[in-house]
This record gives sequence, structure tokens and C-alpha cells, in this order.
Amino acid sequence: MASSSMSSQSHGTDSWTAKQNKAFEMALAVFDKDTPDRWHNVAKFVPGKTAKEVERHFELLVQDLNNIESGLAPFPNYRATKGGAIRKPTVHESGNNEDPTVVFFNDY
Repeated sequence: MASSSMSSQSHGTDSWTAKQNKAFEMALAVFDKDTPDRWHNVAKFVPGKTAKEVERHFELLVQDLNNIESGLAPFPNYRATKGGAIRKPTVHESGNNEDPTVVFFNDY
């Protein structure tokens, strides 16, 4: 994710730093949808964010992804990497397309 997520920009919520987004992504990879107290566990890994904030961030991320996939929102224009390659996200899903757990960036 970028330093402030599309979710934050398009829905006017508090901004998220790149460090917080990275911690959020990593925590989602550890705590899947079946983890008891998932959002409390995720929040422990995201500096300055509460369980409610990380849960809302996740909900907005899912909404943004659904809008992009359904054609309701344009695919984000990611910046090129140092080598000039464009990085496009792919979503690793936990078997339920309502619960993407990790966003991977593949270099093309």
C-alpha cells in the first residue's frame, strides 16, 4: 500500500503512514479471519491504531478492492520501482474473496 491508503483518501478517515500500512499487512498475514480477537491482535502490531481503526481500515480496503475489480473505480497507478518496473498488486486470498489477507506486489 502507499503511504496513505486509497481507503483513507477516498473515505476521509485518519491517515496511515507507510510504516503503519506495512505493519497492518504483515499482521493480516499472521492473524487470519479465524483468529480469535483478530482486530485486537492486528492492532498490537500497528503503532498508534486501535482495534476499531484496523478493522475499519480492512473494511475500506476490501471495499476499494471490490470497486476496482468490478470496474467501479480505476486501477491505481503505481509508481515505477528503481529499476523502472511497474509494481502491480495481487491479492492472496484465504479462500474467501471477502477476506483478502495479503497484498503482494509483483514486478512486471
